[in-house]
Amino acid sequence: MSKLNRDVFYMIFEELQYDKKSLYSCLLANKIFCEIIIPILWKNPWDQLKPENEKLLLNVIFSHLSNESKNEFKNQGINFFTTLDQKPLFDYISFCKHLNLNVIFKIIDNAYNIFKKHLTIIKKELITLFTNRNIKFTHIYIPQAYNCQLHLLPGNQHLFSGLEFLNCSTAINKNDLLWLKEVCQSIKELDLIIEKSKSNPTEIAKLIEGQKKVIKVSFRVINKKNSELYFEILENSLVKHANTIQHFRTTKPPVTKILSSFVNLKSLELDNYFNEKVLNCLEDLSLPLLENLKASRVPIKALTELINNTNGYLTEVKIDYVAHNKFDNKKLIQAIYQNCPNLKYLKLMFRSGDIFELENLLIRCQHLKGLVIIIDNEDFLSNWDNLFKVLMNSSPIGLFKFKFWLNVSYTIDLESLKFFFDNWKERPPILLQIISVITSVSLDGLIKKYIAEGIVAKYDNSYVHNLSGSSLDHFEWI
Repeated sequence: MSKLNRDVFYMIFEELQYDKKSLYSCLLANKIFCEIIIPILWKNPWDQLKPENEKLLLNVIFSHLSNESKNEFKNQGINFFTTLDQKPLFDYISFCKHLNLNVIFKIIDNAYNIFKKHLTIIKKELITLFTNRNIKFTHIYIPQAYNCQLHLLPGNQHLFSGLEFLNCSTAINKNDLLWLKEVCQSIKELDLIIEKSKSNPTEIAKLIEGQKKVIKVSFRVINKKNSELYFEILENSLVKHANTIQHFRTTKPPVTKILSSFVNLKSLELDNYFNEKVLNCLEDLSLPLLENLKASRVPIKALTELINNTNGYLTEVKIDYVAHNKFDNKKLIQAIYQNCPNLKYLKLMFRSGDIFELENLLIRCQHLKGLVIIIDNEDFLSNWDNLFKVLMNSSPIGLFKFKFWLNVSYTIDLESLKFFFDNWKERPPILLQIISVITSVSLDGLIKKYIAEGIVAKYDNSYVHNLSGSSLDHFEWI
C-alpha cells in the first residue's frame, strides 16, 4: 500500500514539475513528499532560477565537493563556500538531467569575479562534480566561448548516449563535435547557434542527419555573412527529418525551400526576417497543421498569405515589429479571423481604424483566452471609448486576460478604462498587464480600486524607455 501511495504521489508531482511554487509548498509536508519532490526539482534546477537564488544554488552544488577538493581550493586562496563544512541532505547532483553549462558558468562569472584568475579551475571542478556520477543526461547546453573538452571526460559515452536536447554553437570544439556525432543519435531537440564562417557546416550537418528522430529545431543565426552554400548545407541536413519536425525557429530566411517540406509542422517562429528574400521562402508556403505562429520583423503580406494557407488549427498567433499600412493590417486581421476559429492567444498591433475588424475577430474567434494589443500610432488618442466598448460587448466568455503594449507618448484614457471595468462585473476577474513608455500614477490608482472590488484579479505594469516586448512574457497568465 505504501508503495502504491508513493507511485501515485510521484505521478501527481510529475504533473506539477513546471509549477515549482506548488512543489515547494508540498516539500515540507512529510518525508515521503520530500523524497519524491527533491529529484523532480533537481532534474532541471536551472529552470525558473531567480537571480537572488543563484549563489545559494552554487553553494549547495559545491557542498558536494570532496574534502580533498575543498582543501585544494583553500590552498589556492579560493575560499568562498558558505556551506563548506555542511554535508548535503541528498546527493542533489545525481538527480540532475539537464547539464546547463551556460547558466552555471554565467553564475560563476557573476558571483565569483573576485577569483577571476581561478574561474577556469572552478568551472572544471564543477564539470567534474556533475560528470563523475552515474547520470544519463537528457539535456546539455554547451557554452560558446568555453572549450569544454567533453570528449575527454571519463565515461562520456554513458553520460550522453541518451541525450535528447542539444544547445551548442557551430564554432564548437572540433573534437567535441566529432564525439557528439559518434555518441549521440537520440537528439530530438536541437538549438543551434550559427556563427563564425570558418566553422565547418558539413560536420554539423552530419550530426543532424545522424539523429533518429528530430522534432524541434532552432537556428539562431549570429553571423549572417556566411555563404549561401553554408546555410544550404545546414538546411539540407533537415530533409531526412522533414516528416518528424514539428517545431522550427529561425532568425534568418532560409536559402532553400526547406520550410515547405515540413508537412507536419505545428509551431513556426520567424525572427528578423525583414529583407527582400523573405517572400521567396514564404511564397506559396502551405502548413496545414500549424498551431502556433510567432513572427517578428516579418513582412505583413507574407504573414497574411501564410495564415491564409493554414487549415484552421492555429491556436496561438504572436506578431510584432511589423511595418505596415492600414490596408495591409486589415487584411492580416481578416486572415486571422477567417482561418483561425480555434484561436486562443493573439498578439497583434491594432490601429484606430481596425476596431471594426477587432470586433469581427472577437465574434468569430470564440475560443480566445488571451489578447495582447500593441498600439504603436498616435491615432488611438481619441478612440479609447470605441476600443473598450468592443472589448466589453464582443469578447468571448473565456477572454479575461489582456495585455496592452503602448509604444506611444500617452497612456490609456482613464474614463474609458473605468467604463470597461464597471461593465465587466458579471464576468471572470481580469488578468491585466500594461507596458508603456510613460508613467501614470492615476492609472495605477484606478486599477488598484478595481482589484479591491474583485474586477481585476492580477495587475502588472512596466514603464520603460525602449519597449523590447520581452517583459510582456514575464507576466504570468495563469
